[in-house]
Amino acid sequence: MPNSSSMTKFLLLALADRWELQLLHFWLFLGISLAALLGNGLILSAVACDQHLHTPRDFFLLHLSLTDLGCICTTVPKAMHNSLWGTTTISYTGCAAQVFLLIFFFGTEFSLLTIMCYDRYVAICKPLHYGTLLGSRACAHMAAAAWATGFLNALLHTANTFSLPLCQGNALGQFFCEIPHILKLSCSHSGYLRELGLIAGTACLLFGCFIFIIFSYVQIFRAVLRIPSQQGRHKAFSTCLPHLAVVSLFLSTLFIAYLKPVSISSPSLDLSLSVLYLMVSPALNPFIYSLRNQELKDALRKLITGCSSKTINCPFS
Repeated sequence: MPNSSSMTKFLLLALADRWELQLLHFWLFLGISLAALLGNGLILSAVACDQHLHTPRDFFLLHLSLTDLGCICTTVPKAMHNSLWGTTTISYTGCAAQVFLLIFFFGTEFSLLTIMCYDRYVAICKPLHYGTLLGSRACAHMAAAAWATGFLNALLHTANTFSLPLCQGNALGQFFCEIPHILKLSCSHSGYLRELGLIAGTACLLFGCFIFIIFSYVQIFRAVLRIPSQQGRHKAFSTCLPHLAVVSLFLSTLFIAYLKPVSISSPSLDLSLSVLYLMVSPALNPFIYSLRNQELKDALRKLITGCSSKTINCPFS
């Protein structure tokens, strides 16, 4: 069996064993990825060019769209290439790059979702301090911290995983490179335990962010229920629902994918869950956020109809 020093490629899981089904997967992946690229691209353009969207909430939404685009571009092109050409290989360095970028973008996205929850908490529970707590410098520092945390986490996991000796072959049971499947090929007990320790530390950090989100929304809902007018309560809830929907979609797909019982695990179920959190979630996020944001919908409408050059003062034009 090859070890990590001589291994040059990994074998990925084939999406289907028939050419017709492989072609169907190619067109399906192409449609979802184009929808994600179009939706997140429009969000980026609208937030960057419309002065009305230069708010902390939309600033973090811009960064969230960048992470969604990164998730799509990390795995989908290779999967489409393999489906179209009937191959199942990925180079050793390409696999390492996939692992690093996936952890980087997913870690950054969850940090941004936590920060966006804090933004909603301050806006509703401490509106008089909103400008102070979420000024332009504070927002820039929080966004930089989110990206730095994702980078450091990805670097630690990737460096440790790809330093392990691999002696159980090179076949991965997934259509993209994923740490749990790479660990199954390892023959180093100490390295395996070290990576499990890193995963446990990351899980504790994510759980802490999850508890913060839950606590923040409890405070938000208590504050909203104290608003005397029904219109005011509806408006406050409307600003929170998109974020809550995105967080629920993001966490539910990840939890089901990685915490499901082994007894119900199967290649088809793993494939479906992977497509959900890798592709469907980034494609739906722009739609969810634009659904109840009237200013964002107006900016997107101007971009789509070609009126942005006349009515939007774009700092990058």
